[in-house]
Amino acid sequence: MKAFASSFLLYTVVLLCIHLWRPDTATTMHNETDRLALIAFKDEITHDPLGMLSSWNDSLHFCRWLGVHCSRQHVRRVTTLNLVSYGLVGSLSPHIGNLTFLRRIVLQNNNFHGKVPSEIGGLFHLRVLVLSNNSFKGKIPTNLTYCLELRKHNLIDNKLEGKIPEELGSLSKLKALGLTENNLTGKIPASLGNLSSLTLLSAGENNLEGSIPEELGRTSIDWMFLVFNRLTGTIPSSLYNLSNMRYFLLGANQLEGSLSQYMGVAFPHLRQLVLPENRFTGLAPISLSNASTLEYIFLHNNSFIGPVPPNLGTLQNLGAITMSLNQLSSSNGDDLSFISSLANCTRLQQMSFHRNFLKGPLVSTIANFSTKLSRINLGFNQIQGTIPSGIEKLVNLIYLNLGMNHLTGSIPSNIGNLYKIQQLGLLGNRLTGRIPSSLGNLTLLNILDLSSNNLMGDIPSSLAACQNLLELTLTNNYLNGSIPTDVMGLSSLVTLPLGDNSFTGSLPLEVGHMINLEVLCVSKSRLLSDLPSILGNCVKMRDLQLHGNVFEDEIPTSLQTLRGLEFLYLSCNKFSGRIPMFLGDLPFLIYLNLYFNDLEGEVPLVEANVTISVEGNNNICGGVPKLHLATCVTSSSDKKRKRPSVKPLIPIIIGISFLGLLAFFFIIHHLRRKRMRNNLRYFHGNDFKALVFEVMPKGNLDGWLHLEVREDEPQKLTFLQRLNVAIEVASTLEYLHTQCDEIIVHNDLKPNNVLLDNDMVGHINDFGISNITSLVSSTTIASSIGTDQNNSNTMKGSIGYIGPEYGVSGKVLTKGDMYNYRILLLEMFIETRPTNSEFQDGHTIHNSVKTSLPERVMEVIYQPLLLEVDESGKMRECITAVLEIGIIPSMELPKDRMEISDAANKLRSIKNLFLREAGHGGGT
Repeated sequence: MKAFASSFLLYTVVLLCIHLWRPDTATTMHNETDRLALIAFKDEITHDPLGMLSSWNDSLHFCRWLGVHCSRQHVRRVTTLNLVSYGLVGSLSPHIGNLTFLRRIVLQNNNFHGKVPSEIGGLFHLRVLVLSNNSFKGKIPTNLTYCLELRKHNLIDNKLEGKIPEELGSLSKLKALGLTENNLTGKIPASLGNLSSLTLLSAGENNLEGSIPEELGRTSIDWMFLVFNRLTGTIPSSLYNLSNMRYFLLGANQLEGSLSQYMGVAFPHLRQLVLPENRFTGLAPISLSNASTLEYIFLHNNSFIGPVPPNLGTLQNLGAITMSLNQLSSSNGDDLSFISSLANCTRLQQMSFHRNFLKGPLVSTIANFSTKLSRINLGFNQIQGTIPSGIEKLVNLIYLNLGMNHLTGSIPSNIGNLYKIQQLGLLGNRLTGRIPSSLGNLTLLNILDLSSNNLMGDIPSSLAACQNLLELTLTNNYLNGSIPTDVMGLSSLVTLPLGDNSFTGSLPLEVGHMINLEVLCVSKSRLLSDLPSILGNCVKMRDLQLHGNVFEDEIPTSLQTLRGLEFLYLSCNKFSGRIPMFLGDLPFLIYLNLYFNDLEGEVPLVEANVTISVEGNNNICGGVPKLHLATCVTSSSDKKRKRPSVKPLIPIIIGISFLGLLAFFFIIHHLRRKRMRNNLRYFHGNDFKALVFEVMPKGNLDGWLHLEVREDEPQKLTFLQRLNVAIEVASTLEYLHTQCDEIIVHNDLKPNNVLLDNDMVGHINDFGISNITSLVSSTTIASSIGTDQNNSNTMKGSIGYIGPEYGVSGKVLTKGDMYNYRILLLEMFIETRPTNSEFQDGHTIHNSVKTSLPERVMEVIYQPLLLEVDESGKMRECITAVLEIGIIPSMELPKDRMEISDAANKLRSIKNLFLREAGHGGGT
């Protein structure tokens, strides 16, 4: 009996021990803290759209809850919390700090908000902390530095602010630090250089400033991502010691200095070189071909000079190279030889070198590129020759821009084989011939820009097959015939600038089918007849440019449906009848131009911010006070308005008895031509000869550039007004130089000699020292043009504007006018006279601007203009392109100067680009 009792007692003790050491009981007794911490975590979740936490209940042990993993070594202790991309909304509970065995917290791609709990700093076993793609705010907790086992620290894409803690430099085992896409400020801590195991540093898209610490060269970084900050200074030489560098991304900062020419040797494993939008100077690294694994080279928007690096064709993995917006060129003029080398890069998909100074012909080897090539951008260079045959072999091209070069010849007819192309830009060249009908094969085309060339013939009706076309720009060519009704009926079109051509017939009725049209320009196109009332169907229209045609009859009342109109140009037509009063009710109207028609009656009242022009119409009255029109008077008997009397024009009579009779009539013959904008009259007798100009009420350009106060007028010209004046002056010089029977050289172009009419249109004035080149060789005629000109060596012009060749030979050249013009252009946009005291001892206005482009363009331009434009992207391109016309290299030699016709074409294209980016199309 006693033995039985002893056995029973032993059995009971064993059962009790087994019970006490069952895992469930141990968990209950020892791990209640982990369960409660998880419950507290769930309680802070305010929205669980996928119901992912529905398993977090008592029916399952917490180690089996979704996203929860427990240790095998430490029974039932939570080591991992992994809830990725579940759309969870809420804050992160501070009770997470009670999960003391946690090694991994991975909560990326949810919507957690609030602060990152400082209690995480008590998780001494933590190795991985991933809180990316959430909405955490506040500062980075400094006590995370107690997590000495931390290897990966990822806070990318949140809303954190403040500085990067210096204390992070004590996390000696840290391999990856991700802080990109936050609102962090301050400098990159030099203490990060203590992290010898660090391989990834990602802190881009913040507001970090200061220089890159030299100490980072002591780490093991092979992935450096610091783009889109405000970092300054040079690239530390110590970084070139990081021989394992694979991804070197420092773009969109303010870094400067030159790059190591041996970068390709220092970084032999480099895969991505991304350094755009900085202030780097000097040569692009010539050793890049040594980095045989390179996939992407992005060096655009810097100030690199010299040739494109050689031997890039050895980079068999190269997928994209962009070196646009630099100053690349070579001394031998064969700047495009690199294309032959790149043709060996069989994986190349993107090649962009636009806005450099690249010269030479476009080599035929461009047709040898891999069919993987999808984007070519060589616009805004000085490329000559023709478009190479064989370019149609690049069947996967979706983007081709060769605009703003010096290309000649015709557009290849087989260009229609580029079936996948979506954007084609050939604007601003010297292309001739007809527009190929094969362009109709490009059914994926979105944008086609052939403006500012010398194209002739009809618009091919085959373009109607381009059902995805959004922008069709054909302005400033010599196109004729009627506008195809099929093309005009393309409902996909949003922008349609066709102005400055020589069309016949009327505006097709099919225009009413263009329900998505926002910009229509058919200005100066010789269109006739009435304006179709169906134009009122284009209810999305913002910019309607119809000026300079022969439209007649009344302005259609159907235009009142165009409630989104911002710009309406109806000037220089033959519209008659009363001005529709609904024009004053258009809610978004900015500019209304009605001048030089046959309109009459009351001018509608418009808002104070609307620019309105009504000059050149008879019998008009009323309107806003700034028009200074007579008051509309209503008779008490019939309530009919009395027509106000027409104010006579006040002429300016310029006596020119010093002109020889023959020279006088030559000037009269040419200045009376249709394309001369000045309203010219002349008188002559035996002893008196005179040119009579209409008074220019806005005075001269010099007064607008350099006077501080102007009563009842804006004190300064807008960017667009300056651009318009520059185009008008260039167009007039182009006419004088190339389209008169005899070449006329002005000789004294300067702001004082550019007059402005009521619409701020520029008119060249003062032909007192002009020469007709065919007469200059005649002693009799030469002596009659100007005082003291009995020999050809007399200097002509004004100090600061005159070309240097006049001081040597005195020979009259059209390139002398181009020298004057480029000085005038720079003065218009920087508002500094070329005769200012700062320009001496060889320092000129030309040199001052040249050394500032392109990286400091926003510093050299007249600063109030920056209020009108976006300081980045296309607006910056427009400003740079205008100033570049004035700083083309070797301007001192007449033979090297740009032709005035090229300058005019480039400025027109720049204006179209500016207007598109500003939101109201192009082609005015």
